Amino acid sequence: MSQLSLSSLGLGPVAASPWLLLLLVGASWLLAHVLAWTYTFYDNRRRLQCFPQPPKRNWFWGHMGLVPPTEQGMRVLTQLVATHPQGFKVWMGPITPLLSLCHPDIIRSVINASAAIAPKDKFFYSFLKPWLGDGLLLSAGDKWSRHRRMLTPAFHFNILKPYMKIFNESVNIMHAKWQRLASEGNARLDMFEHISLMTLDSLQKCVFSFDSHSEDAFLQNDPENRCHSSSLPLTHDTTASGLSWVLYHLAKHPAYTRSPAADVPRPRPSPKDAHRDDLAQLPFLTMCVKESLRLHPPVPVISRRVTQDIVVPDGRVIPKGMICLISVFGTHHNPAVWPDPEVYDPFRFDPENVKERSPLAFIPFSAGPRNCIGQAFAMAEMKVVLALTLLRFRVLLDHTEPRRKPELVMRAEGGLWLRVEPRS
Repeated sequence: MSQLSLSSLGLGPVAASPWLLLLLVGASWLLAHVLAWTYTFYDNRRRLQCFPQPPKRNWFWGHMGLVPPTEQGMRVLTQLVATHPQGFKVWMGPITPLLSLCHPDIIRSVINASAAIAPKDKFFYSFLKPWLGDGLLLSAGDKWSRHRRMLTPAFHFNILKPYMKIFNESVNIMHAKWQRLASEGNARLDMFEHISLMTLDSLQKCVFSFDSHSEDAFLQNDPENRCHSSSLPLTHDTTASGLSWVLYHLAKHPAYTRSPAADVPRPRPSPKDAHRDDLAQLPFLTMCVKESLRLHPPVPVISRRVTQDIVVPDGRVIPKGMICLISVFGTHHNPAVWPDPEVYDPFRFDPENVKERSPLAFIPFSAGPRNCIGQAFAMAEMKVVLALTLLRFRVLLDHTEPRRKPELVMRAEGGLWLRVEPRS
């Protein structure tokens, strides 16, 4: 019987040269991967046809630039959500599809999945790694579990009582600065800048027992002091964003502070401190905070990459490997979930109204197994700051209407400017 050889196949030159053989093996490996990728791409493209998509900008760029991080981009996104209330598909260039999810029923399948099935997408979060390191936000697996267990006691609700003194101290320093600026005729303030320094100061005192003195100067320029806060920028900036926007809404809608149902604090002889027991007496203030967080969620979007096919309640399938953008902003502005979603109405969070909604209709702190560890801490701090601010100051609109600027957190382009007047 004749023996099969490379020579009999016309590949004698290859047999004589190991480099040609290596090149052939490499080319075969590359071809196999290209064919496998091509099959997966067209298979996913076929399976994604059940998800609607807005018109592309062009064939090459796809939908890139359709929703820029500007006020106009937020309006475009609001319109997209109204048109596609269950979510929609977008293309980053010609070959990378993403799913933007903006309805509680669709979000539930992804956000409640385990970290093994729907981990955070490494592509989007990798851009934060040089800034935030490999801490709780960006870590995964066992490392994330260890970090979560280590930090949970520091943010547990039962430990908030000793933090109240720190919240009061930090807000007192900020208010003293406001009093001084107002006496000098500088009553027009960028809320985000001032409140961000205050939240940074209180967070470092609570978590590290470290006094940064960040509020003693308008900006902290000392690199040695700033390095202590490098691991906490999102934590204190999200709280600062939430506080800034709720002050804006209360300034824009002062009737809510005068409503018979309102428990928003009114001046008293000595508005010195707020205690944890006081917060329980402010249910309407909590409703005001939550409605502001709905309209201006501090973190507008969360990304997940699914590691296996996920079936959503209507029977559609999110294919394995797909990047899902859980649009917190889109969910909060979805008219299929929230009637008149652009209207500021704290009574949406009346306990009777809350019963009628999905718990995933309101997700400013995310949800599921990787929800925000500091949400009780943030809500307590926001209520302390708001209670004391409304007792000590009248907060008024500035002539400049803020323009939303979604970055890592929801900011205002050029700052969120309001006027403050000390109460006599």
